[in-house]
Amino acid sequence: MHPLMAVGGGEFAPETVYLNSASAGLLPARSAAAVRDALAEAASYGTMGRDYFGPAERARRAFARLMAVPEERVAVGSSVAVRSAFVAATLPGDGEVLVAEGDFSSLVNPLAARPGRPVRAVPREALADAVRPGTALVALSAVHALDGKIADLDAVREAARAHGALTYVDITQAAGWLPLSLDGFDFVVCGAFKWLLCPRGTTFTVFGGERPGPGWPEPVHAGWVAGEDPGESNYGVVDRPAATARRYDEPHAHLSYVAAERSLGLLAEIGVDTVHAHDTALAEEFRAGLVAAGFTPRPAPGSAIVSTPGLADAAPRLARAGVRVAVRGGLLRAAFHLYNSRADVARALELLVR
Repeated sequence: MHPLMAVGGGEFAPETVYLNSASAGLLPARSAAAVRDALAEAASYGTMGRDYFGPAERARRAFARLMAVPEERVAVGSSVAVRSAFVAATLPGDGEVLVAEGDFSSLVNPLAARPGRPVRAVPREALADAVRPGTALVALSAVHALDGKIADLDAVREAARAHGALTYVDITQAAGWLPLSLDGFDFVVCGAFKWLLCPRGTTFTVFGGERPGPGWPEPVHAGWVAGEDPGESNYGVVDRPAATARRYDEPHAHLSYVAAERSLGLLAEIGVDTVHAHDTALAEEFRAGLVAAGFTPRPAPGSAIVSTPGLADAAPRLARAGVRVAVRGGLLRAAFHLYNSRADVARALELLVR
C-alpha cells in the first residue's frame, strides 16, 4: 500500500475538501490524541504538565532530523515575527537589509521596524543580483505565500557570500513538502503550523555559520529556559546560557509541542520526498484543469501552491460546498498536501468550472 494511502486512512478524516495548508495544516489524529491526554493531565499537574521540557526536546530533535541539520543548532519558539525581531536586534553594523517585494509581513516587518536600519525591497527574481557591498542581511521566503513561487535559494546564498552579507530564510511555506538544503544559511526560521502539521505556537529556528561557537549572536531575549540549567536560572541574570541553540529558546507553549512531536514523527515516517511527489502531482493536475477551463494560474513551477486570478469570487461558493481554499491578494489560492487526493482536485475543478 502506498504510504500516503495508509496514513490518510488512519490519521486524517476531514469533513471538508481541505485545500488550505498554506494557511494552516490539519492536525493528525495521533497529535490530537496527545493533546487531549495532555489537557487531562493539566487538570491535575498544571499547564506545564509532568514533563515540560521533554516534548519540546523531542520535537526539536524530530525537526532537526527532518531538515538534516544538527539538533544543537535548533531553537524553539512561538512565531516567525519574534524571530525576525531577534535577527534585527542582533544584526551587526549599519548595513542595509535586502528583502523581496511583497514578502510575508511576519518576516520583513520586524526587520523594517528596527530604528536606523535601512531596508531595501526588490523583485524576488532580482534578489541575488541586488546584493551589494553595503548589504548586511538578505531575508526571503523559500516559497512565497501569495503565489507559491519557489525562490532560487542557491543563487541568493552565493551572492550573499560574495558580498559578506548574512542570510535569513523563512521556510514556513516549504518545510514538510519541499526537499530543502539549509547548508550555508545564517538563520532559518519555520512556522510549523502549516505543512508540518503542528499547532500554532510551534516555531523552529536553525542557526548556521560556524555555530555552535563564539560567533553566535547575543541571546537578547533569553529567559530562564535559555540557561544551561533552567532549574538554576529562575532568578537574576542568567550567567550561564545554554551551550547549544537552546540559549535562544522562548518559554514554549507546552501543548503545541506535545502535538508537534507526533506530527513531525508522522512526516518522518512518510518522508518529505514522498510528500513532495504527491503534493506537486496534485497541484500540477489542478493547474492543468484550470488552464483547460480558460484560467491562467500564476507561474509557480514545481509548487504545491496554485494561485489564480479571476476566481476570488468563487471562494464563498466553494466554502458552501465544503471545499476550503483561501483568497490572498485577489488570487484564489489552493494548496495540496498529503491528506488530499485526485478526487479533491476533481471536486474543486468541478465547482470552479461550473
